[in-house]
Amino acid sequence: MTSAPHPLLATARTLADGLLAPQAARVDQEGVPVSHIEAIRRSGLLGVSAPVEYGGAGAPDTVAREVQEILAGACCSTWFVQTQHHTPVRMLAQTDLPVRERLLRALATGELLAGIAFAHVRVFPRVPVRATAERGGWRFDGAVPWYTGWGLNDVMLLAGVTEADEVVFAFTEAREQAGLRASEPMRLAALTASRTVSLALDGLWLPDESVVLRTPQKQFALIDLPRNTNASPAVFGVAYAALRVLEDAGEPETAEALRGPLDEVRGQAYALAGHPVPHERVAERLALKTRSYDLMRTATTAAVVAGGGRATALDGTAQRLFREGMFLLVQGQTAEVRRAHLEALAKS
Repeated sequence: MTSAPHPLLATARTLADGLLAPQAARVDQEGVPVSHIEAIRRSGLLGVSAPVEYGGAGAPDTVAREVQEILAGACCSTWFVQTQHHTPVRMLAQTDLPVRERLLRALATGELLAGIAFAHVRVFPRVPVRATAERGGWRFDGAVPWYTGWGLNDVMLLAGVTEADEVVFAFTEAREQAGLRASEPMRLAALTASRTVSLALDGLWLPDESVVLRTPQKQFALIDLPRNTNASPAVFGVAYAALRVLEDAGEPETAEALRGPLDEVRGQAYALAGHPVPHERVAERLALKTRSYDLMRTATTAAVVAGGGRATALDGTAQRLFREGMFLLVQGQTAEVRRAHLEALAKS
């Protein structure tokens, strides 16, 4: 670990070692429990990047990345639910609209947990969710293909695209209501535990006071670029967890051989994530992202191989990490990321 010591790093490791990792196998099969979310609320981790004046920690991005890495390596399902929270917090911290004063403190302190419903904006020019100005607010119609944390989150950040190609982001309660209906939780090969659903929107109306951002789609794509082209801390968290499984299986030499390249790519990826112009050096970001995928895949495969047949038992850590790694290959994927990854695989 390379970031400077910070109290929330110790908090994250205590939570990971004492609660998340010991129960990860059960959570994988049964679902993320409310008790896990309550523990994260109490920990202060939901406010890691939130302004101090609103009850957050105001920690640097280096700390925020490492916290996410620690949580993902302990229980990827729990990590995935809580990681949705941090983008709404950042967006609220950057706006001067009325919704900031209504929600930021509650989100920064963990009183409320937020989810996100805007990944579909990335498939533009397709528009799965249309936003239309109506009656001093906005009407949302369409379908949100993926929404994580249903039944755990208090509020959601929803986005739709207008006829003028403007993206409208607004908050609403994360519950069924007039114009909003959720599917049954999806059964997935990995992270079924994260309570992911699809949402049907049929005239969901939200007032102007719920809006946190309105921006041209092209501008949103530029802002969103580093979120998709930077290597995810979760990839490193799962990869390092697989190395620990290797060590426990009596294969420290294999673990050590993989740790060096992993440390190197992690250092390069995190340094680039901190670049002052986040939408520059995209090709380099994508190269590091695909390299991190390669190393995670190698580490999780090695953990399964070292465990032999017993590694395939549903309570086995190796197979769970392997499946979580598969999920991370496509989490937040865009057409640009997919093409870069496939080209890298074709050359390997």
